[in-house]
Amino acid sequence: MEKICVIGGGNIGTYCAVTAKRKGYAVSFIVSDPSRFSSKLSVMENDSEILYSEQIDVITSDFAFAMESVDVVFITYPSFLFEELNKKLLPFIKPGVKLFFLPGTGGCEFQFSECIFKGAQLFGLQRVPGVFRLEEYGRKVKLSGKRDKLFIGSLNAKDEEILSFNRFVIDFFEIPCEVLPNYLCITLTPSNPILHTTRLYSMFKDYSEGEFYDRNMLFYEEWTLESSKFLIECDAELQKLCREIEKYGLDLKTVRSLKEHYAVRDEISMTSKIRSISSFKGLTSPMKQTENGWIPDFSSRYFSADFPYGLKIILDIAKCFSVPAKKIEIIWNWYVSQNLPNNECFELNMSKEEFLRKYLFIRS
Repeated sequence: MEKICVIGGGNIGTYCAVTAKRKGYAVSFIVSDPSRFSSKLSVMENDSEILYSEQIDVITSDFAFAMESVDVVFITYPSFLFEELNKKLLPFIKPGVKLFFLPGTGGCEFQFSECIFKGAQLFGLQRVPGVFRLEEYGRKVKLSGKRDKLFIGSLNAKDEEILSFNRFVIDFFEIPCEVLPNYLCITLTPSNPILHTTRLYSMFKDYSEGEFYDRNMLFYEEWTLESSKFLIECDAELQKLCREIEKYGLDLKTVRSLKEHYAVRDEISMTSKIRSISSFKGLTSPMKQTENGWIPDFSSRYFSADFPYGLKIILDIAKCFSVPAKKIEIIWNWYVSQNLPNNECFELNMSKEEFLRKYLFIRS
């Protein structure tokens, strides 16, 4: 692999573009407004010292120019833009090109099925490789912490190709990475689709238009017992879904419960754990300030991605397999009740048999 294209000029995209150049690859960086970007981008550490800076080869909004002779495409777009992005990429897909999603949730194995049918290989991380924050848009990104281990899933790739790409990921992020048995382990990961949505529900379930908050709450450091209760309940329903799907031959043991992931026992220890994670400190909630006070920012990715292309996917798959998911459904119905503009969402609309046939077909 010699050339990498990074799509998305946010925190993860900026980090990947700079790191790819540092690793010696030719880099094309697709962003919505290239005029806002310096050609020299930097990665910083917690103490605000610059770790490294690199001159990016191409920063553009032109897909045709950026995708020429590309080997790997890093995709950091929010999932609600996947359908549109699939159409933009489709004319430039050649057999063997690798689409790498960070993270790999959001239903990309369905929304990019046309690219896969043209020969693209799909790879996705179960969770993002670390916590990244934009220090200065178009110039600097701060690395607040890396994960100890990554997990990767794939579609439309042979075993040797998967292992080769896994080695690439290990070298790129300098983090150990384990190959998952199937891509459904990525799709059902109880990360943002459960973590963010349960927290937002507990925060805003009693909100109505015309009400205001006196401040923007800290999303993690002010985590509540109620948030942990909803989180654990929804996660338990997801685990029941995984056990049911495993009856049909798909290994989902790596979809660990959040209690196991955070090494906690109950709501109290979950709340204490989430509040104490150092890389989460200082992160505020998706809210915006008005002249009368603070209100939820329903345009935030926390709402526009994690509900309709996260929680909804889990709920649809649960319905396919006739697995009760009452708590997940309550939270989803609350989101729907907000009557948000442009409230599009993922729709599976498949029976259990159709889901298995389609999923296994995509894998082949």
